[in-house]
Amino acid sequence: MAPVTDPASSDGSAGLRRRRFLTVCAGLGLGTAGACTAAPPRTRSSPTPPGGRLRPESERDAPGTADWRLGPTGPVDAVAGYTDRVSVSPGEPFALHVSTTAASFRVSAFRVGWYGGRQARRIWASERIPGRARPAPHTLSATRTVRADWPATLTVDSGGWPEGAYLLRLEADTGHQRYVPLIVRSAEGAGRTVLLHAPATWQAYNRWGGSSLYNGTSGAYATRSLAVSFDRPYDGVGAEKFLVYEWALVVLAERLGIPLAYSTGVDIHRDPGVLRGAHAVVCLGHDEYWTPQQRAHVTAARDAGTNIAFLGANTCFRRVRLEAGEGADDRTVVCYKSDVRADPLYGSHPALVTTDYRLPPAPDPESSLTGVLYEGYPVDAPYVVRAADHWLYDGTGVRSGDAFAHLVGVEYDRVTPGSPTPGPLEIIAHSPLVCDGRSSHSDSAYYTTPAGAGVFATGTMRWVEGLVAGTGLLGRDHGMDARTRAFVTRTTENLLRTFAQGPAARHAPAPRANVPAVYGS
Repeated sequence: MAPVTDPASSDGSAGLRRRRFLTVCAGLGLGTAGACTAAPPRTRSSPTPPGGRLRPESERDAPGTADWRLGPTGPVDAVAGYTDRVSVSPGEPFALHVSTTAASFRVSAFRVGWYGGRQARRIWASERIPGRARPAPHTLSATRTVRADWPATLTVDSGGWPEGAYLLRLEADTGHQRYVPLIVRSAEGAGRTVLLHAPATWQAYNRWGGSSLYNGTSGAYATRSLAVSFDRPYDGVGAEKFLVYEWALVVLAERLGIPLAYSTGVDIHRDPGVLRGAHAVVCLGHDEYWTPQQRAHVTAARDAGTNIAFLGANTCFRRVRLEAGEGADDRTVVCYKSDVRADPLYGSHPALVTTDYRLPPAPDPESSLTGVLYEGYPVDAPYVVRAADHWLYDGTGVRSGDAFAHLVGVEYDRVTPGSPTPGPLEIIAHSPLVCDGRSSHSDSAYYTTPAGAGVFATGTMRWVEGLVAGTGLLGRDHGMDARTRAFVTRTTENLLRTFAQGPAARHAPAPRANVPAVYGS
């Protein structure tokens, strides 16, 4: 992915850049200082406001910061870093591990949100911190796991930071920059919509240091890692998966003003407390790697009446384990995939063996939760509306058969007769495609449960990207245009507003079971 840049970055005028950027943001409809002390320095946030913390409703209306986007990243060793945990509670300190070839650097913490179209707010900034280049990463031979294991450079006090999704921007004095993602998680989700971020999937694809769950240092699948570590930076700009598959949905949800809570799959694995009483859970654009515990907790929430939205494809496809890292639990994502028989738990704990959920030794296809089944990659196809009168499409003006070019991709799901599928289930989009020479379909599907929960799956991985289609804000649009952006945005608004009211079966039209009519079975 090309770095996410200001759409007017080629203009020499900072003021004009800012005005053009805000104009683009408004058209989308999406939309303090600290101190460092001794090594490892501990930074403190600006004073907490009266009442102990910023209220979510006042945070939404706070002034934003237009200058949050990333500058040039420079060489891979110019500046990079990682946190010692994927999320923190508000006020909880965390360590930041940084390596840079620059003499010094600063850190800015930006909370992602609407903010009148600016899309982020600078919550905190450090003073200048001495820079130091850290040693090359090392690899654990048994699982080919790459770890940096750098010492902590500074400890950050998150006091006064509101719950939400954050981008920490490392700013070297050479001008080079990179992001480090962090979630300030919510303790309670009752009555709220929980945005569920996917750091296990971010890490699975991370090739920093040369190896991911897909490729080894040689580039070959056979030499890939069997386990990957959070104790290293992310590759590229430092937060690509968040920016591509999650950022635009966070901005839209905050613009709507619905009550929100923030968590991650790693946190739900540990403790499902934030799901209790939640009106909805939103799984974002690419959320492939789930532990059995996370899946069980999300399923239990659904069965208690919490609405679930799957705004991607290939969701809950891989079963993983979380194991300890250098200094903390849950810092390693384990997934043996096709080397399943080499998994140490094979033969003793089949339900914890790390492979595709649908495969032996304990097959449990994801469709029993999502309603759809992952089928293929890569694909690029139009999204075709089937049930234009469905409440999700209210106000879009679509008719059955209307198509939106390139919205289905790069992976897709479909309703698969014969696979475990909840019911009653309605296919509301049925999109013809060809993947690897084989004709098939991508399906958007909706079902409800006896407890009243509504569950919606888009069936395409590009849904969240569609929220900014035609703007160039992500550096790529896959050919999607402003018409697609308007359609995806309005449909997503309908989904979020309806799900935010509580069990959808109680206040939205029921699904019309149509799988036999669509698939002839």
